[in-house]
Amino acid sequence: MTSRAAAATGRAERPVPETLRRDVRLLTTLLGDAIRAHGGEDLFATVEELRRAVRRLHERPTPSRAAAVDRVIAGISREQGAHVARAFTAFFQLVNVAEERQRVRELRERGRAPLPPLTRPVEVTEVLTAHPTEAKRRAVVEHLWRIGDLLDTLDDPRTGGRVGGETERRLREEIASLWLTDPVRRRPPEPLDEVRATMALFDRTIFTTLPKVVRATGTRTSMHWGTWVGGDRDGNPGVTAEVTLGAAAIARDHVLRGYETAARRIARSLSASQTEVPPSAALRRSLGRDVRDFPDRAHELARTLPDAPHRRKLVVIAERLAATRTGDPNGFASAAAFERELETLRASLRDGGAAILADGELADLAEQARTFGFHLASLEVRQHAAVLRAALDDTNPEVDATFRAIARIQDELGEAACHRFVISFTRGAADVAAAYTLARRADPALPRRLDVICLFESGTELAHATEILDDVVALPDVRARLRRNGGRLEVMLGYSDSSKEAGVLAASLTLYEAQRAIAAWARAKGLELTIFHGRGGALGRGGGPTARAIRAQPPGTVDGRFKVTEQGEVAFARYGDADIAWHHLEQLARAVAGAPSAGASDPSDAFAPEIAAMRTASEAAWRALVAAPGFARCVTRATPIKQIASMPIASRPVSRTSSVEDLDSLRAIPWVFSWAQARVNLPGWFGLGTGLEAVAETRGGLTRLRRMHTTWPFFAVLLENASVSLAKADRTLAARYLERADQPEHADAIFEEWDRTERMLVAVTREEELLGARSGLRSALDLRAPYVDALSYLQLRFLDDPKATRLVQATIAGVAAGLQNTG
Repeated sequence: MTSRAAAATGRAERPVPETLRRDVRLLTTLLGDAIRAHGGEDLFATVEELRRAVRRLHERPTPSRAAAVDRVIAGISREQGAHVARAFTAFFQLVNVAEERQRVRELRERGRAPLPPLTRPVEVTEVLTAHPTEAKRRAVVEHLWRIGDLLDTLDDPRTGGRVGGETERRLREEIASLWLTDPVRRRPPEPLDEVRATMALFDRTIFTTLPKVVRATGTRTSMHWGTWVGGDRDGNPGVTAEVTLGAAAIARDHVLRGYETAARRIARSLSASQTEVPPSAALRRSLGRDVRDFPDRAHELARTLPDAPHRRKLVVIAERLAATRTGDPNGFASAAAFERELETLRASLRDGGAAILADGELADLAEQARTFGFHLASLEVRQHAAVLRAALDDTNPEVDATFRAIARIQDELGEAACHRFVISFTRGAADVAAAYTLARRADPALPRRLDVICLFESGTELAHATEILDDVVALPDVRARLRRNGGRLEVMLGYSDSSKEAGVLAASLTLYEAQRAIAAWARAKGLELTIFHGRGGALGRGGGPTARAIRAQPPGTVDGRFKVTEQGEVAFARYGDADIAWHHLEQLARAVAGAPSAGASDPSDAFAPEIAAMRTASEAAWRALVAAPGFARCVTRATPIKQIASMPIASRPVSRTSSVEDLDSLRAIPWVFSWAQARVNLPGWFGLGTGLEAVAETRGGLTRLRRMHTTWPFFAVLLENASVSLAKADRTLAARYLERADQPEHADAIFEEWDRTERMLVAVTREEELLGARSGLRSALDLRAPYVDALSYLQLRFLDDPKATRLVQATIAGVAAGLQNTG
């Protein structure tokens, strides 16, 4: 929003930091140079003409200014349109980089004062998933990472003269290469391509950031990583048993290389002389084994480093890691053996008076070994309950092979490498029993080493979760597993499909109540419960700031343990920069530690009648819309769902069936993605206004809603997330998309609820406009809006052109970059 528009709302704009202005100016200038050099002056002029037209329209919306935008769009040819879309997409990507660097500056400034360590045990598990609406291809992501790294050097006061000139030259080169890179893949990635892309996050930040977070929060913090990439076969025929084995092999190779590199690097500085730090008897015995297993290397090290036994030990540890990777019998038999060698080395240093060396980088390596083992991330397998039920009656070779693959991975890498089997759309204990029966058929010993996890994602199952779990824990295989693992039970809740089924308000309230019920049930059973949150990146799929969501959970449902999915574009945003990754993980750990305990009062108890009224009214409004005759046709005509379905952005199909008009089978992720592209963001807010109004119209209802907003953190987070979703929508463009369906009854219902929701949000929060209390976020959204709109107008122009598929796909990628969300 411009200064004039901000003044019209009575809201003061947040000043843009000068460093951010500098970075945006530099990057966009270099982008303009690249467009001129490689696209020509005519293209640059068209891009600038469209940019100025949409900006003027936002400053003061008038029919003449809207017509001016339409004239510019009408004059853009199909061939030129693809390059215009690429230009605006690159603009957003570079602005996102600049904003990320500004956030890093602020985090570094705030992070100078260390926070106290945590006083209670905390266990955080992040599960990475392949995201079927991750719009950026890996080549683009890596260009943006390098551009961000180069910008970082400009903050160094020593940068100047030749160094500054070289940095700008490299930026110019990277931006030109970004411009020349097609933003849309030519073919969809295969599952193992997605596995390798996930490895980039471990390389970039996760592997090296983990020890820093544990050091900052205290030794009582336990961080774990899981992955569904290469293991999630629900609706993805490309994920086979061979793919799952391949995923485990890639992760093993990756983490072993990481350990080896770290060990060799640390060894170069571990030069303490044995006269100053004498080796322990245990270390001398270990060195003797090294001579036996690696005689040539050990003798060479003894010749070149005769007075540095600790360094010699670490070098041979690196050699043994390399041998492990290649299958040499002198490699480590297990990750535990690697950990023991590190502890022998560290204990010798401590005993010799060099604790500072034992507790520095070697301690970091030991923490990495404890966390990542030889598997890097625990590979979780997911399958639909219906597939398991069918396999019981009619042998399915692929299902049998999948369970054999789990057993093989455990045999090779240990139980922790792959011991969770998640059942999508769990209906009852029979589904869990089916999984154990199939596991036993593949390998009789597997059931005792397998955790079968119920995934509840429909309203009926969420409402009856404790009844289902009563039957589950009565199963002999589950009882045996609970005895073996110390009574640890995991239950997964699905945010995406529950929101798609009942609407965001009803689903959120149902999930809240389900968590309360399941946690109380587990306490009564004496079980150590972990609730696994299947949250998506978008607000309509349970997304939003994770740390705030943790603090808003029902009392006693976290209890020091939190597990959550991290989806494609969200994972790359959180783990693309080391400072941001550190901040995110430390926030998670501290939020888990500070989550309300079971003894705390639940603010929702004071509002039971209002909650029931909101849930009933909002769900009725949602179902009336999505179940209305012709609504499926409205979705496919109004939104670019068909173009999204054709985008080569993931190995998993967007629908469980062949038709995107089957809304029940359409996955929640592309469902949300398509409404974001149509600038409606329907799943993030529809039904909320009706739910709030149902309470507000009762006597004293608005006062009660306002009290809920100020005293119930969960409700406050829910309303803010809906406000963000509406703030990213655009009514004018939404009307144009909905006109394409030629179903005014659906458009009228959507706009009536839009007005109602905005009106109720402002009334309940007592703000002058949506996000009135978040001026920085509101200003950032308003500043981006004109340029996002330019891509939306271009998308509308070519949406029905069968020869403009890649052009439309480019606009989809650009809008996703501009709004900073997909599905």
